[in-house]
Amino acid sequence: MKNKLLIILTTILFSSYYASAQVMADRDEEILSLMEEVSKERLTENIEGLVSFGTRHSLSDTKSDKRGIGAARRWVKSEFEKYAKESDGRLSVKLDPFIVEADGRRIPEDVEMKNVMATLKGTDPNDDRIFIVSGHLDSRVSDAMNSTDDAPGANDDGSGVAAVMELARVMSKKEFPATIIFVAVSGEEQGLYGARHLAETAKEEGWHIAGMLNNDMIGNSTSSGTNIHNNSQIRVFSEATPVDEDERVTRMRRYTGSENDGEPRQLARYIAHVGEAYVEQIDIKLIYRNDRYLRGGDHTPFVENGFPAIRFCEMNENYYHQHQDLRTEDGIEYGDLPEFMDFDYLTKNTRLNLAILASLASAPQQPKEVGIDISDLTNSTTLKWDSPEDDKIKGYYVLIRETTSAQWEKEFYTEENELTIPYSKDNFLFGVQSVNADGNRSVPVFPAPKRY
Repeated sequence: MKNKLLIILTTILFSSYYASAQVMADRDEEILSLMEEVSKERLTENIEGLVSFGTRHSLSDTKSDKRGIGAARRWVKSEFEKYAKESDGRLSVKLDPFIVEADGRRIPEDVEMKNVMATLKGTDPNDDRIFIVSGHLDSRVSDAMNSTDDAPGANDDGSGVAAVMELARVMSKKEFPATIIFVAVSGEEQGLYGARHLAETAKEEGWHIAGMLNNDMIGNSTSSGTNIHNNSQIRVFSEATPVDEDERVTRMRRYTGSENDGEPRQLARYIAHVGEAYVEQIDIKLIYRNDRYLRGGDHTPFVENGFPAIRFCEMNENYYHQHQDLRTEDGIEYGDLPEFMDFDYLTKNTRLNLAILASLASAPQQPKEVGIDISDLTNSTTLKWDSPEDDKIKGYYVLIRETTSAQWEKEFYTEENELTIPYSKDNFLFGVQSVNADGNRSVPVFPAPKRY
């Protein structure tokens, strides 16, 4: 990636101990060019195509060519295959089938479900990182078991699937060192089954999933009840800490004060930093919880299996237009139809996804064995780390923030594998990220306390 444009987001003030934030972000012109290729018209066509199948309920018809989940997934696969033909062999497409056994709740009998996957293979043979971006293909009405009535699912989650399709179309035209998987998962409304199958497969087969972006409802900008219209904010939900960490790691997290620095939270912080640098008129709201009350998303099985994963979701939801039978009551029209969507907002959020994915997949691998020296009582801080097996690394950034701050506030550049800075390790939190010659940065790594 060439011709980077250096954007200074906030004023640099070194003269004061508590100086103003001096975070900087490199904008890559090639990523900006890819973002411009995201088409509102194509996104609209994708939504219309998905809605045309009447219902995409996970238990709906699989034989018809015009209606039901089977026709919908075959159509998405056929669209992926069109992009693959134009990708010079970079993109491969498949249906990934799996059996969901009856559970006596939302699965009345054993059923075969299928995820639709398009894989953009990374070009660096020494880079095994995989980044996943998803939306869920299935839809529903008021009754989660109603598999026959029309359930258009335009926004929930046609918006996520339409975005994933458009990302695959645009990004498959380019090469990236790391691998990207674009996936329309099934069975979300019945219990996150498609995402769970994929996450468990990844864990069993030892995939190096370095980030998972779940897009679920990213195309509505007007809330029900309060009638707030907001097309300049989007929520990023992230888990604080790994759910499977052992007691030793938990004790260390309490000791270091890193309850807010687990891998999903680091990914979310990276998204806010990079996304706001690339996308105009977007305010990324970091929501410090896994998901909303009474709801769930396809990122959750990935977090449960130890992978960094987050959920993108519109800022203000409209409950008249999700999980609703098509009807009009008391002058209110219910149902998840395309006419209630904001396609400019969907386009913006799709471009946001592209900027994040392209930055992640272009960035060098993270530094290894990142440590903070606690051998002595000092008012300065020394951090050390090992280089990953990545010959594209130019240097490293050491990031710092106050313990009460959600975002990184200062950064220091070095081309060495250690750095001492005049800030007390007792008063700040730290991270270390790799950077290549094109300015693309890895997700930061929180340092472990060590005695060198």
